[in-house]
Amino acid sequence: MSDTTRKNVLVFRELPPDQLARLQAQHKVTVANPRVPEQAARFRDALATTEGMIGSSYAIDEGLLAGAPQLRVISSVSVGVDNYALPALAKRGIMLCHTPGVLTETTADTIFSLIMASSRRLVELANLVRDGHWQRNIGEDLFGWDVHGKTLGILGFGRIGQALARRAALGFGMPVLYHNRHPIDAAKELPELMGKITHTPMEELLQRADIVAVVLPLSDETRGLMGPREFGLMKPGAIFVNGARGAIVQEEALLQALNHGPLRAAGLDVFATEPLPLNSPLRTHPKVTALPHIGSATFETRHAMAVLATTNLLQALAGERPLAMFDLSVV
Repeated sequence: MSDTTRKNVLVFRELPPDQLARLQAQHKVTVANPRVPEQAARFRDALATTEGMIGSSYAIDEGLLAGAPQLRVISSVSVGVDNYALPALAKRGIMLCHTPGVLTETTADTIFSLIMASSRRLVELANLVRDGHWQRNIGEDLFGWDVHGKTLGILGFGRIGQALARRAALGFGMPVLYHNRHPIDAAKELPELMGKITHTPMEELLQRADIVAVVLPLSDETRGLMGPREFGLMKPGAIFVNGARGAIVQEEALLQALNHGPLRAAGLDVFATEPLPLNSPLRTHPKVTALPHIGSATFETRHAMAVLATTNLLQALAGERPLAMFDLSVV
């Protein structure tokens, strides 16, 4: 490949070696993770000539974009795009790619594992054994609650919400209520779930569901969506699970609902601030099962995400339409 066709690419979060090699074979690549102090200056310097970026979990804001005048495309190794200044990208005509689809099943697995763990108190009871406190058969004070047959409410019904519904309805006999901007034509799109899922207004879903799971993207519309009023609508003994984005939840309101309100337990894979601060009450709360944002964190899925993100970037830089381009026209 000639020097005229080789573009400047900035990798701002480490890629698997085989995907980095794909990029290096076609373009001039700088690897600089701005979260690592000794790489931050190299990252800033590289922006001036960067035409394509690839990475994740770092805020690409307007100020940063101003330092990248030649930038044509960002390929995010993620489904969510809340780390990117979308209006600024749209204004400058910078393409944004992401990785939907490849992490759907893995993330649904994680969310359903939180439902199981929260209902059956799995982490709490595993620690009981680990810490040497299992001295006799457990009593009712340590019993959990059944998952099968309970009503699951799902806020958001995209790919992950639908995958979660399949696990619940088909695997555990759970009636599923879902709230989405538009109802799904189950007969056409999800025939296996016909008669097992019901599109429901949000207030009614919160009032009726035994377990509420959030799988919404973060946007201006969903930021802080779950607050005191919403948690107050939930039925006594309900369980709340968040596998989407932490900022969708007002954490003080969640704590109130756990301490003084209706909630029996919460399973959380995401938080408003990550990593979760050591002084956060959620970290050690006895009713909270907390995970370190592992929704898609398996070897297979993370590699598949990197493959798709790399393919997206290579296609965009070659003037082709990427496999998974985020629609900035809706911003």
